Amino acid sequence: MLLAALALPLPAAPPAWLPNAVIYEVFPRDFSLSGDLNGVTAGLDRLRKLGVDVVWLMPIHPIGQVNRKGTFGSPYAVRDFYAVNPDYGTKDDLKRLVTEAHRRGIKVIIDIVADHTAWDSVMMATPEFYKHNAAGKIISPAPEWGDVAALDYANPKLRAYMLDMLRYWVKDFDLDGFRCDAAAMVPVSFWENARVELDKLKPGLLLLAEAHDPPLMDKAFDLDYAWPLHSALSAIFSTGAPAWDLRAAWEEEREQFPKGALHMRISDDHDEERAIVRFGEGGALAASALMFTLDGVPLLYEGMEAGDSTESGGPPLFEKLPVFWKIAERRPQFPRFYAAMIALRHAHPALEQGQTEWLRNSDGARIVTYLRRGGGEEFLVAINFSNQPFLGLVDAVRDGFVEVTPGVEKPGTIALPSLALDAWGYRMFRRAK
Repeated sequence: MLLAALALPLPAAPPAWLPNAVIYEVFPRDFSLSGDLNGVTAGLDRLRKLGVDVVWLMPIHPIGQVNRKGTFGSPYAVRDFYAVNPDYGTKDDLKRLVTEAHRRGIKVIIDIVADHTAWDSVMMATPEFYKHNAAGKIISPAPEWGDVAALDYANPKLRAYMLDMLRYWVKDFDLDGFRCDAAAMVPVSFWENARVELDKLKPGLLLLAEAHDPPLMDKAFDLDYAWPLHSALSAIFSTGAPAWDLRAAWEEEREQFPKGALHMRISDDHDEERAIVRFGEGGALAASALMFTLDGVPLLYEGMEAGDSTESGGPPLFEKLPVFWKIAERRPQFPRFYAAMIALRHAHPALEQGQTEWLRNSDGARIVTYLRRGGGEEFLVAINFSNQPFLGLVDAVRDGFVEVTPGVEKPGTIALPSLALDAWGYRMFRRAK
């Protein structure tokens, strides 16, 4: 085991600010009623008050019309990587958004779809940029992705084009990085070269891989998706899988990746049914309690903080379905939860990137319990992933813990190792070391 650990390459050091960050994903078409970049700019004060550190804009480029899906087409079928979708506004609107975000201490990254383009992309003027079949016809990257055409990274000129494009957005718009769609479908060597070149322009950029692939994290990316953990979480709700599978997925991830590798913790994003639909109201908050107290970097997808259930994965991804922000009036526990949880996380290094120790409890099929340590303090987190209350025991030191669960204004007496949890309940306790 020791030799295997020594064989793992050290990951590239992530930006110093990243381990403490909360990322917020924005679909500009649906974030506001105006459905444009100015609508995002108008929401920055609310996001800053919520505690957001990074705004990730889903693709801002013009969308292809040939073979498009739905009414508006997929934002991941890009027509011109150098342009801004006119439905979203202008390049000046983007510059103003970035400037206003920076003024509030918020970083901005944009989505880059490096693996493919729309069929009517401006790049089609250079057919050798694309992959071809034996008959010489340009092909899609996957049979189900009929609205896009696959780029060919065996062509050095294509690599140079894409690298220049990344430089352009950093140099001219002062962006703070990129979320890289289908990152594992692009050669690692391209990303590693891009990392070197982009760091020359602006050290401390974030490169987020839409992947869960250790080689991408060696030298290129700072952060990837914790998909196995997300799959284990979904299986608890969809098939009744045991809660201890979460620990198993986390431990397997630790074995596969070098020490210090950061993973984005997700319970909801634009590719899924909304968590509140899949898990229910209580389950969605329990899932977020896990993602916001584990090691890694948590993601909020627009509308989660309001308890919105408006869909955005395909086919809704290809339509216009604005977030219904007023639903928060019916679900006030959602904005309260996320504001309090983010504030708690930011206030305590142990919850951001402290050590994690999983604890046994008397019903591991339903309950997860773990300690987070760091900064001279410990947190005990307990979450019930079932619709039945729990009263049992947890392996923990008895003395010194004070309840800090968001929303608990007057904590009762702590009687650890005895522990009670409501259905879908979560509790958090802090102890200074």
